Amino acid sequence: MPEERVSTTHSAEPVAPGLAPKLGLFDATMIVMGGMVGGGIFINPYVVAERVHTPLLIVGVWMVGGVIALLGAFVYAELGAQMPQVGGEYAYLREAFHPLLGFLYGWVALLVIGPGGAAAVAVTFARYAQQWLRIPVPETLLAAAAVAALTLVNCFGVRSGSNVQSLLMLLKGLALTGVIVCGAWFLLGKHPMVQAVAWCPLTGEQVSPGLFAAIGAAMVPVMFSYGGWQTGNFVAAEIRDPRKNLSRGLLLGVAGVVVLYVGANFVYVNVLGPAGLAASHTPGFAVMQRVAGANGAAFIAIGITISALGFLSQTVLTYPRVLFAMAEDGLAPRGIARLHPRYRVPTIAIAFLGAITIAAILLGNYEQLLNYVEVMDCLFFGVTALCLFVFRWPAAADGAKAEAKENSVSGGGGYRMPGHPLTTVMFIGVCWAVTAVTVYRYPVNSLVGFAILFAGIPFYFLRRRLTRNTDAH
Repeated sequence: MPEERVSTTHSAEPVAPGLAPKLGLFDATMIVMGGMVGGGIFINPYVVAERVHTPLLIVGVWMVGGVIALLGAFVYAELGAQMPQVGGEYAYLREAFHPLLGFLYGWVALLVIGPGGAAAVAVTFARYAQQWLRIPVPETLLAAAAVAALTLVNCFGVRSGSNVQSLLMLLKGLALTGVIVCGAWFLLGKHPMVQAVAWCPLTGEQVSPGLFAAIGAAMVPVMFSYGGWQTGNFVAAEIRDPRKNLSRGLLLGVAGVVVLYVGANFVYVNVLGPAGLAASHTPGFAVMQRVAGANGAAFIAIGITISALGFLSQTVLTYPRVLFAMAEDGLAPRGIARLHPRYRVPTIAIAFLGAITIAAILLGNYEQLLNYVEVMDCLFFGVTALCLFVFRWPAAADGAKAEAKENSVSGGGGYRMPGHPLTTVMFIGVCWAVTAVTVYRYPVNSLVGFAILFAGIPFYFLRRRLTRNTDAH
């Protein structure tokens, strides 16, 4: 019998009525895509090309990553259909296993995954913005100002934040599409600078444990670039008819990103060649410079700036909902769960997450945080997928599990994970394999990430005691 959730019936601070469901299918799709498409697709392909060296392997790992991302989208589509609650993974882990596990996910999401990734992306935005805006402002201050502005926008309602997010997603989608189209035109035009790329042999070396290790290492930046689909589930309570719109948004959003990513890497390999791609730390910039000269370079610099800003906007929109859900359960100060009386958004949670991100930028520790974002993300992707087994288990008839089954996709018109349990096990295995590779390659940073994770255990029990004492009075 799972431990009873922390009571929220006698709150020391009044909590306003629930979040307002104002977002539709288009908004859900843009949120999913916005959580995936950041600056990584313009940068990370060179890391993949450093680790695997033939065109088929380079493009192949991006295709494999796309399949894994689609499996993840189906997992989260089913979970979202079963439990369309604010907080996403936090709520699933809390109900399927134990409130402590949900709290630990929220703990690392709020201290590592969200602020760490957002801080690094904010500085990426500032660096590129300075190049084409020529703003005489230190990059840390420009990055902090961007976070502050987006935090303010999201305090004016989920519709306001979603509109900004959707606009930025469309703009960065156009930028990435521009790279693909210009690169394809360059290749089809048989430009004198185009060199034939040999798509055989497949591996370029004998099949060996070393080759599989290289492919595994290449999957780390690929999975990092594809990650982010789960953030759409954070705002499930603010989506109209979430059992349909959230599920469809997840699948449409992830499928769209897979097409963009595979297309972009196909162009990168053909225009630059495997060796040229490995040597270019900004392959999108290199492709556009070769295709369209200075104008192309300026175009992609603006595109990367918008892409980074769009990812940042999506993080500011979604991650505060995890803190809001924790506060509703009494696992964070209850005042954080209060909603703005007019805009119906958790303004305190939004402001709190914005402040943490700005602090990470100004303190300059964002690069270290980013090193272990991936190990925590993939670890919890796998753990969250295990929730499907719990919610589908016939004996799961008590408490929230029964409620989840009543709202399940079989009766609610939502989605089921195709091929379960085989495909679910496959998804879990890949996520944990990437976690293991990351721990192996970056042991110090990974241990720091796990230390932060386990440091949340005493805070959980302390918070429960404080909540019980408050409720008793």
